Amino acid sequence: MMNWIRERKQRRELAARLLEVVIDQARRPAFYAAYGVPDTMLGRYEMVCLHAYLLLRRLKRAGGQGPRIAQTLHDQIFDDFDVALREAGLGDMGIGKRMKKLARNLHGRISAYERGLAAGDEEMAAALRRNLYASTEPSDAEVAAMIAYVRHARDEVDACAPDALWEARPVFPEPASGSGIVPREGAA
Repeated sequence: MMNWIRERKQRRELAARLLEVVIDQARRPAFYAAYGVPDTMLGRYEMVCLHAYLLLRRLKRAGGQGPRIAQTLHDQIFDDFDVALREAGLGDMGIGKRMKKLARNLHGRISAYERGLAAGDEEMAAALRRNLYASTEPSDAEVAAMIAYVRHARDEVDACAPDALWEARPVFPEPASGSGIVPREGAA
């Protein structure tokens, strides 16, 4: 019994550190300045979803405790969303409905990104425009750069050693600030 409690606690601690890795990557200024991601609450949510997808995908394939850690990370992501919604001023009455919608949204994005990565750039571009760029009109160059980043990030995360996951080391590549994209007018 004590081992189960200790293992659960260790999984939760690791998932919390992995969530920090996801959030730190999602907050990189290059995504908002050079890749055309809207620097809004929705844009940041979308970047968290994108990076969470890549990490959850890797954890599920890691074997051993990987799938259980993936589930714990998934749960922690929604705990974090819950806190963010409450801090944004949403009351208890609306939280449950919004959390269900966020869960459906994340799972829909996971499916769309999985199909997009398996298919060609056209399908990935459509998935990104529908989700990540839903509230803006990115240039074709911004979308192309994001596709290249996502494919590179997938390869880097997939290739990382399991120790990097278990130690919650950053596993995502740096976004290419020199991606050939001219930052939007007024972007930081």
